[in-house]
Amino acid sequence: MPGYGPTIANPLRRVLLSSLEGSAITSVKISGIDHEFTAIPNILEDVIQIVLSLKQLRFKSYSPEPIIVKLEAKGEKAVTGANIILHSDVELINPEQHICTITNKKGAIDIELTIQRGRGYLSTEQREKEKLPIGVIAIDAIFSPVRLVNFSIDDVRVGDRIDFHRITMEIETDGSVQPEFAIQEASRILKEHFDLISQIRVPEVEAKPEKNEKKPKRASKKVAEDVDKE
Repeated sequence: MPGYGPTIANPLRRVLLSSLEGSAITSVKISGIDHEFTAIPNILEDVIQIVLSLKQLRFKSYSPEPIIVKLEAKGEKAVTGANIILHSDVELINPEQHICTITNKKGAIDIELTIQRGRGYLSTEQREKEKLPIGVIAIDAIFSPVRLVNFSIDDVRVGDRIDFHRITMEIETDGSVQPEFAIQEASRILKEHFDLISQIRVPEVEAKPEKNEKKPKRASKKVAEDVDKE
C-alpha cells in the first residue's frame, strides 16, 4: 500500500531499540572498596574507569532471577572478561573486553557482578529506593541487545503499480541475539499490542433526549373547566 513503508519501519525500529529483552550488569562490588570515587592499590585504573569498562561487557542470561558472578585476578597482568568465573546460566559474549591493569606482582582484584535480565535502559536514579548492601555500587544498565537500526525505503513495481514500498533494514546486535530473531521478536511485540487494540469493544449507549427538546404543554385546570361548561 502507498505510504506503508515508513508506517511499518518506524515502529519496528523503535521496538528493536527499546523493547527487546537482554542482560546487563546492574551492580558491582569490589573487594576493599566502599564507594566509586577512590583508587585501588596496584591497579592502573580507578573505580570509575573500571565500572565504565564493566558496562561494556555483554552477557546472555538464561535465568529469570539475578545472578552473581565473580572476577578474580592476581599478579601483574591485563584483566579482561575472560577472568570472570561464569555461572552455568550465564554466557559472556565478549571475553576479550579489557577491564583493568594490575601493575604489581603483589596486586590483586576481586569483583562481584550482579547480572539481570530486563528491557530498555535502567538508570541508577530509577533504583534509588533499592537498599543495596554497603560497598555495592549500582550502575546504569543497558539491557537492549540491539545497538543500531537503520532502514531505507524504495519504490518497487508490483504488476502495473509502481507505488509499493520495499523496506531494507540494517540491524546490529551485541551478539547475544541474531538480527533475524530480533526483528521477529519486535514484530511479535507489535502484533500482540495491535491485537489488544483490535479486540476493543465500545459499549452501546442509550440515546438521551436533547436538552432543547420541548415537552408538550398540559392544559391548565381553568381551561378544562370552561370546556366542560360548554
